[in-house]
Amino acid sequence: MDADRVAALREMLDHTPWWGQARGLADVVRRTPGPGHLLLVGTPRVEPWHLAAHLDDEARTSGQGQLAPQLVRWRPPAGAAPHLSIGMARLEAVGRGETVFVVAPDDAPDPLLERIDGARRTGATVVALDAGDDRLGGLAHERMVVTGTGLAIPAGLGTGLEPTPDDDTDVPADVLAGLHLPASFDLAQHFVSAAAGLAPDDRLGWRARLSHVLGVISGQTAAPGRARRAG
Repeated sequence: MDADRVAALREMLDHTPWWGQARGLADVVRRTPGPGHLLLVGTPRVEPWHLAAHLDDEARTSGQGQLAPQLVRWRPPAGAAPHLSIGMARLEAVGRGETVFVVAPDDAPDPLLERIDGARRTGATVVALDAGDDRLGGLAHERMVVTGTGLAIPAGLGTGLEPTPDDDTDVPADVLAGLHLPASFDLAQHFVSAAAGLAPDDRLGWRARLSHVLGVISGQTAAPGRARRAG
């Protein structure tokens, strides 16, 4: 994806509902009371390494230490580093005011839902990035849904974020014809982590972050370092 297409996509998506959803989720995450109180957990099939790395990066660059997550794992391997050996028991010990961020590209299993329900009853805030899991959605205080076909497509955009010409689209036809970006969990995680690093009223900063996100996706900008896996 070249610079013209990245710029066109940025302008076309800047006012879509996605940004509102991402910022709504990010606002809740940002209100985590301090470092060590944001718990990030996935499903047994998918651990959210990618989002953990991006939130770590945002915590460093924005100076908001509360964004650095504790990655809660289903089966931490023996001998893993302390920050990679946090098991599901951490959810059972969650305290009032902590934030539990669930990333579930597949349905959350009963053991996870039971722990999330317990955390909520304790007074934790639950946020979810999921694929339309109604049971998980019923437990979340704030939620962003990514369906099997990607993020809910705003009016004026076709499958896979491929814009279709309309009277409100001021984009050259040759750029529009080649503009395509998969709407995926990967993209949604970029949106949420970028929004989390902003001050609540930093609208100009959000445009800069959006440009950075699209640059990473297009390969024009280096991605942040990823969390190291152990085991």
